[in-house]
Formats: sequence, structure tokens, C-alpha cells
Amino acid sequence: MKKIYLSMLLLLCYGLAWAQTETTTSRKIPVETKVETTAEVTIKGKRVPYKATAGTQPVWDEKGEPIASLFYTFYERTDVSDKTKRPLVISFNGGPGSASIWMHLAYTGPVILNIDDEGYPVQPYGTKANPHSILDVADIVYIDPVNTGYSRIVKEDTPRATFFGINSDIKYLADWVNTFVTRANRWASPKYLIGESYGTTRVAGIVAQLQDAHWMYFNGVILVSPTDMGIEREGPVKMANYWPYYAATAWYHKALPADLQSKDLDELLAIVEPFALNEVLPAMSKGGMLTDAERDAIATKMAYYSGLSKESILDYNLMVPTSFFWKELLRERDGMTIGRLDSRYKGFDRMEGGDRYDFDPALTSWNHAFAPSFQIYAKNTLKFNTDLTYNLFGPVHPWDRSNENTGNDLGTAMRQNPYLHLMVQSGYFDGGTDYFNAKYSTWHIDPTGKMKNRIDFKAYRSGHMMYLRAEDLATSNEDIRVFIQKSTVAPGQPAMNK
Repeated sequence: MKKIYLSMLLLLCYGLAWAQTETTTSRKIPVETKVETTAEVTIKGKRVPYKATAGTQPVWDEKGEPIASLFYTFYERTDVSDKTKRPLVISFNGGPGSASIWMHLAYTGPVILNIDDEGYPVQPYGTKANPHSILDVADIVYIDPVNTGYSRIVKEDTPRATFFGINSDIKYLADWVNTFVTRANRWASPKYLIGESYGTTRVAGIVAQLQDAHWMYFNGVILVSPTDMGIEREGPVKMANYWPYYAATAWYHKALPADLQSKDLDELLAIVEPFALNEVLPAMSKGGMLTDAERDAIATKMAYYSGLSKESILDYNLMVPTSFFWKELLRERDGMTIGRLDSRYKGFDRMEGGDRYDFDPALTSWNHAFAPSFQIYAKNTLKFNTDLTYNLFGPVHPWDRSNENTGNDLGTAMRQNPYLHLMVQSGYFDGGTDYFNAKYSTWHIDPTGKMKNRIDFKAYRSGHMMYLRAEDLATSNEDIRVFIQKSTVAPGQPAMNK
């Protein structure tokens, strides 16, 4: 009896150990794997068949050993035989620490979230066909950097600094892209990088790194809701540049005087943009040198164009921070706050007092639409099975932000590569990466003005993720489609500055 008991105990222990091993194994991302499926989507009334590859590809160290594995989803149109002429779009989101899910499941890919026409979540969660996808004109790969999505470090003793910093991020991702393009046999294809938010910092650096270190040249870079990218503007310049965004947001919420409220948004901004540059900026720059009369006059005019009170503007010595604006604009009217990433969204805090909101009502609204939808899509449609958590936002901190020069690096890459074009897409109601600071960046990426014919700026009546609004989903994708067609050079066209 004792022998039987010991045998059963050993068997139970073995079973537990086996179960733990299986659980541990299933919680690790394969260093290299892929699953292929096929489907089709109707874009602009035409059938587009495609293959979707969901997989992982390693990041190697200098010894050629895998140290991380990145998850990607690659969509290829299958009725195109000549890939040498087929554009390839390489897509990143930002954070840092954000997965590629946002543009993947809501913007350029063949499927999009179930959301309403203004971008608000609806149930049941899930996806539907995207009739505006750019897959008709380009193949697209969405890449999750280390610790985002399903991507993970696989060699645990690898220093975190290898991945988590502006320049280390650019370096390892450029190397990964180089390998991906080589494996996919797409060196001959016209190539494009698209990044959103911090992803704009990322792709601005990657295009320069690929050009300088891998001799890979691109036709275009698309910056969606760009960051400052290291282009200097701290102090009065940055604060004055916020005023057109303040005016646009106040206009949306009907918080401006009747004569301004009656104007179309474009008409209003044509007035406020010169006001910000020619009146607000000089006043902020003078600081304490302003006379009382000058200070009162400019504060009165700033209040007129922003929906804020003159007194609150004076309390901040004219330099009103965005955090206060989000809390203050609707405080007296209905006690609501407005969103940072999309100021059309409203929320409310535990207390109406204070100088900043408790949370961003836009971001919290988006999170519960994206997370479940991707889990459903990855398992049921892409057939990628894993017990890993898909990190919308992954653990990537501390993040080394030193020596950022990506905006200037992008400008240098454009001067060195006459084929390289740039398009910026911004939402008027984005308070996190506002549209007028994005315009300012384009002016200083090209300070000589000699590349104006290669730079496009597009703005939309929505926020950080302009594509969540149905009307802008159609327009912004069409803008990308036109940009790709414009920047795809004719056979035999020489690369030369004109």
C-alpha cells in the first residue's frame, strides 16, 4: 500500500511539474514562427484578395544570438505578380511602449474596429472590413517593438538599454526592418515608413539609420500626429503654438464669442495662426518687459480666441499649460473636462476644482474597444494562438530620451535622398501632439524651404487618431494613397535635386 501511495505521489508531482512546464512554455513567445491565412476585402468598390502573415522574427545580438522576438502582421495583396513595383508600407505606433494595434485595427489595414462614426466604442466588440484600407495600393507590415503586443525579450540577461531609449530603439528596429525586407525579397519595392505619435520620432530616426547604416533608401515617410522629434521650441514658442489648438477646441465646444463661432473652422484658424505667431509669441517672449496695458490687451485678445477667461490667462503670465485648458474650458458651463488626445471627448472628475483632470476621457474610451477586438481577431481570424497578454502598453521604462535629433536626422535624410518625400497628418483637436506644433516641425525639418515640393501637411477635424472618425478615415487613407502615388518615381527617373 505504501509503494502504491509513493508511486501515486510521484506521478502527481511529475504531472504538476509537467503542467507547470507546459504553462511556462506557452507563456513565452516563439523566437521565430508564422501563421498564414487568406482573405479578401472590397476597397473603393474593387475586390482585393490578400494573404495575412502573423508571426515573429528575432532581434539578434552582435554574436548572432536571438535576444528578443518581435511580433508582426504582414498583409500582401495576392493578385499582384510584380512585387518590384508594389509599394511596401512599414507601420509603427508610439508610446514609447505602445503596440502597433492602433493603426493596424483602425486605420490602414484591411479590417477595422466596430466603432460608431465618431469613434466611440460599441458592443459587441470585434472587427469589420475596412473599405478605405490602403492595401489596394501597398502591402503593409505592422510591427510591435520589444515588450509591446506579443513581442518579448527572450534572453533575460540582455541589458534593457539595448531596447529602451530613443537611439537604441531606432538601432535595433532598423536592423530588424533590414532583415524583414531582405527575407520578403522587397529591396526593389518603393518603401514607406509610417509612424504615429512617438512612432513619428521612431520612423524619423529609422529612415535615417536605414539609409546611413544599411544603405536602404525610402520613397516616403508619413508622420501621423507627430511629436517634437527633438526640434527645439521650448518656452514661448511652444506655448504660443498651442493657441490655434485652443481656438479649434473652443470652437468645437461652442465656447467662443458668437462672431467667431459663426465662422467655419478653417476660416477661424486662418486668423488665429498669424495671431499666435505675430502677437502671442512676441508678448510671451517679452515676459516681464510687457507694460500693464500691453499685458492686459494681449490677455483680452487671447481670451477672445480661446474660450478661457482673461483672468486665468493672466494668472499663468499668458503661458497657459494644456493641462489647465483641458480642466478649465468647460468647468463653469457643465463641470466637464475634455480629452488630451482628442478634445472632442468629455469626462468628469471626482471634484470640479483643481488645475488638471484626473484622466484622459479619450484614451479610456479607446482602450476598451481595442483590447478585446484584437484578442478576438488574432485568435479567430489570424489564427495566432498564444497565452501571452497582448500589451497595448508595455513595460519599457526607464526610457533614455537623451540625444534626440530625429527631426533633423529626417531632414538630412531627405536632403541626401531626392526620392524621399514627407507627409504629416494631424487632428485639429489633438492636444497631445497639436497640429500647429506639427506644422512648426515641418518648417524646421526643411529650414531652407528647398524641399517644399516634397512635403505635404494634412489636417482633419478630429483628434490624435483622426481615423477613428468615419469621415476622416476615408479622407486620411485617400491622402496616403495619393501620397504613395505621387512619390513613386517613374522608371528611369534619376535621383537628383532640382
